[in-house]
Amino acid sequence: MNWDIVEGNWEQWKGKAREQWGKLTEDDMDVVQGKREQLVGKIQENYGKSKDEAEKEVDDWLNS
Repeated sequence: MNWDIVEGNWEQWKGKAREQWGKLTEDDMDVVQGKREQLVGKIQENYGKSKDEAEKEVDDWLNS
């Protein structure tokens, strides 16, 4: 799937993102606003993952 679809429909996708990454708060989701790099950063912060690990998780989530 194309990230532009997620970004364009963030209000619908952010619930699915919160299901995947339960430690992310509503405030985190508001900061992300559909921006992939922001989501990767929040996953890194909240889960203590490397950038590569967080990017792989986002890619896997996007493709699932």
